[in-house]
This record gives sequence, C-alpha cells and structure tokens, in this order.
Amino acid sequence: MKKRVFSGIQPTGNIHIGNYLAAIRQWVDSQSKYENIFCIVDLHAITVPQDPRILRAKSREVAGLLFAAGIDPASSAVFIQSHVAAHAELAWILNCYIPVGWMQRMTQFKEKSGRLKETVSTGLFDYPALMAADILLYETDLVPVGEDQKQHVELTRDVAGRFNSVYGETFKLPEPIFAEAGARIMGLDDPSKKMSKSEAGEGHAIGLLDSPDAIRAKILRATTDSLREIRFNERRPGIYNLLTIYQRFSGLSPAEIEARFQGKGYADFKRELAEVVVDGLKPLQARYREFTADPAYIDHLLAQGEARVRPVAERTLRIVKEKIGLG
Repeated sequence: MKKRVFSGIQPTGNIHIGNYLAAIRQWVDSQSKYENIFCIVDLHAITVPQDPRILRAKSREVAGLLFAAGIDPASSAVFIQSHVAAHAELAWILNCYIPVGWMQRMTQFKEKSGRLKETVSTGLFDYPALMAADILLYETDLVPVGEDQKQHVELTRDVAGRFNSVYGETFKLPEPIFAEAGARIMGLDDPSKKMSKSEAGEGHAIGLLDSPDAIRAKILRATTDSLREIRFNERRPGIYNLLTIYQRFSGLSPAEIEARFQGKGYADFKRELAEVVVDGLKPLQARYREFTADPAYIDHLLAQGEARVRPVAERTLRIVKEKIGLG
C-alpha cells in the first residue's frame, strides 16, 4: 500500500515559481510513490476578505496550473475544499477538543494578527483546526510542509492523540515531510524573505503565468549585491537566490553553473537566467491554455477528484460522530 499524502494550496494571489519549485514539482514527481490528495483550500482563503468572483476564478486557475504542471487526475485527486462539507463539520468538532492555549501558541496567527490588528477574524485564529480536519479526514500518512507550517501539523497530531486517548483509536497521526535542502525560493526584491503570494510588490515574485517580457524585467531588477563574483554563497542572499533558481530550472550542478559564468558579470547572468526561466515555464503555460480552453473540462476533473475523496472523508466523519454521540 502506498502512503497517503495530503497537500493544500490556497487559491489566492498568483502561484509563483517559489510554489512551483519548492512544492508543486515535488508533488508531480511523487505521484508514482504516494497516493496523493491535492486540495484547493478555499475555506482557508476566506479567513481574510475575498472578492467572490475572483475567489471562484482563482480556484479554477490553481486547478489548471496543477494539471498543467503535471498532476495526473488519473492518479492524484484534485478537488475544492468547500465542495466536501465534511471539512467544515470536522473542524467544528475538533474545536471542541483543542484547548485555547494550544491555538494561542500558533506563531503564524501572532504574525498575521499583528498586521491586521482589530480586523483579524476568528477564522484566522481557528485556521489550524480546519487544517487539522483537512489532514485527519483522509487518514493521511504524510503532509508536505514548509517550516512555517510545521507547528500546524504538530497541533494536528496533538488533537488526534487527545481524541484517540478519549475515544480509542480513531485518527491516524500524520508525519510532516519537508522540501529538500535548497528548495526554498526567496523574494526577488528582498532575498531575506520567502517568495510569497501575498506580497504586493511588482518585482517580488515571478508568476507561473507571467509573460516572457514580465519575467525578463523582474529578473533584471532583482536584488543582488555590490560584489561581482557569481558563486553559490548563502552569505550573499541575493545572488544565491538567483543561482538557486537557475539551478532548479536548468538542472545543472552548482559547480557547472559557477564555471559557466566565471569572469562574467551580473547583467550577463541575469539575462541568461531570464531565458532559462522563460523556457522552463513555456511548456507549463502552453498546457495551461489547453486545460483552460474549455472551463467545463476543469470542472469535470475537479468533480472526479471530489468523487474519489468524498467517501473517505464522509466515512471518517461518520466514525467520529458515532464515537462522540452525534447523529
């Protein structure tokens, strides 16, 4: 039996090369190894205000990008979170078993609520309970996460363990799995921060659907440093980030890349990096246009994914409700 992997991605902002290189490409490569469930987590998205029209469009855009990147609907389930009501229902039940103190320790809430201040929603505070429900509904073995999400998986394990200790073995305890070293892509404008969909700066990230001219302009403006030598050196975050992007798209080793640009300047390097990224995204963009030419086709593939996962989610929810006396 293959281990089951659950991954969620929010349909907000623009999916960028950081998402692609650090996560989506790994999801594609793991399809023969794992039983994968990919969830477009629109319920998580509404913890902050969203334009309804844009949210629906983005949900389908994300699905199209996943399929275009190589997620095979015949072997991996892709669906929209809100279409399976068991996610919200189990989240409420788990709320009743999660102490407030556990939630108050969540560092992501502290960071985001500090920016939002009085406008912060209860949903943002409760985000980890919904994430726990997402994972536990599917008897998940492994959850791919970045370091910023590790704490949420730990809370998921804690609440699952607490429930199991009261009602007997019910939930499988998932394990986090982390991206390989060097997979983290930083912002082009600020290489001290991870590339983010929520950053508004025009030169911060390269979107998967960016035009070739937009990609070239962003890379030419990307932050480097005052030195000239093109080397992989983590103490030089700007050039190190750009070299990491080059390595990920080209498949060349660090030594090969350094030799290629020995004696050359940043302008030469950036121009070639831009073409490597443009060429690397061209097939994905072409497949995206094919998948989305008929909007009904994306909806059909999402419905297929939903049909595969719904019985698993509803079975888990039914067992939980029986154990606690609901229904």
